[in-house]
Amino acid sequence: MMRIEKIGILLVTLGIITILFFLYKGEKISSDYDFKVYFFNAGKADAILLSKNNQYIMIDTGEESLSNEILDYFKKNNITKLEYLIITHFDKDHVGSASSIIENIEIGEVLQSNSPKESDYYTKYLNALEEKNIIPRTVSSNYSISLDDIEITVNGPETIYEKNESNNSSLIVSMNYKNTSFLFMGDSENARIKDFVSNNTNTYDFIKIPYHGNYLKRLDNLLESTKSKYGVITCSSTEGCEKDTLNVLNTYNIKYYLTKNGSISVLSNGKDIIIKQ
Repeated sequence: MMRIEKIGILLVTLGIITILFFLYKGEKISSDYDFKVYFFNAGKADAILLSKNNQYIMIDTGEESLSNEILDYFKKNNITKLEYLIITHFDKDHVGSASSIIENIEIGEVLQSNSPKESDYYTKYLNALEEKNIIPRTVSSNYSISLDDIEITVNGPETIYEKNESNNSSLIVSMNYKNTSFLFMGDSENARIKDFVSNNTNTYDFIKIPYHGNYLKRLDNLLESTKSKYGVITCSSTEGCEKDTLNVLNTYNIKYYLTKNGSISVLSNGKDIIIKQ
């Protein structure tokens, strides 16, 4: 009986040691992944926060109703400044909370699309900029910025699109962190994708799928060009994320995540990418 008890104690001890080992290992892995892309659960809207070594960039701000959640997240994580606020275009699901962020958070520089779109949200955005004495930079070609040691290119269209002007004027953001690469396509539709692909010579490990996963005939060309392994679609349970889009992603063996299932964290250590949802 004593022998059985000793074996039982030994097994329990080994189990505890194993659990502690994996907990420690998981924490070690997480701490090594120092570049983070955080997708707010914003429904069919974009609100994306990039961070490295306590420096932050935000790409789009979701709808106005998301502003309290964004500001609460900033407060909880002691975020008081954005190095850059990038507004890819001026639809309400991308610029809606921009005025609240500008009013409450220090902003280093604001980058914006070259295609204004008159609305209450756009007016609030302009008023907030004026109040804070911020002159935004309109990006109409390639503009280089950085986040800590990550070099980033913000690409603005050099042309005015006659069809779907607002979406097709989306700023496209690309970046490399050591051996990992990321691409954020805004709401680019077919004409913008065609122009991007015609000039693209890079591949990207991760892609933010354009236009909330609504099906685009040029999506196939985009994924063939970028050869991405991972993707995120910003969608809700009722809008975006069309079946034909998912079929294309599956064709290219892209492991994809949907914000309708919750917020998403994309982490990189410069070599590997892990995604948590």
